[in-house]
Amino acid sequence: MGWTIEYDPGAIRDLNKLNRSIRSEVFRYMQERIAQAESPRNFGKALRHEKFGLWRYRIRDFRVICELQDARQVVLVVGVGHRRDVYR
Repeated sequence: MGWTIEYDPGAIRDLNKLNRSIRSEVFRYMQERIAQAESPRNFGKALRHEKFGLWRYRIRDFRVICELQDARQVVLVVGVGHRRDVYR
């Protein structure tokens, strides 16, 4: 039972700022690892403080920030960026 990956318009803007190889790596990771997983919580890490309720996945020096919607089995990507910038 797989999960569906959806991208917020802000995440699409973030992805368009990245170079093509990183962008394809993000898409591949989300489709092959997260979408196929029994639970996306087996990967990544829960965020705390002002980002409480969101999850992050690490791809080299980049982070994918997601909201997990259990009722619909959707992983909504809300942000993507370099680790020094993405949490701002």
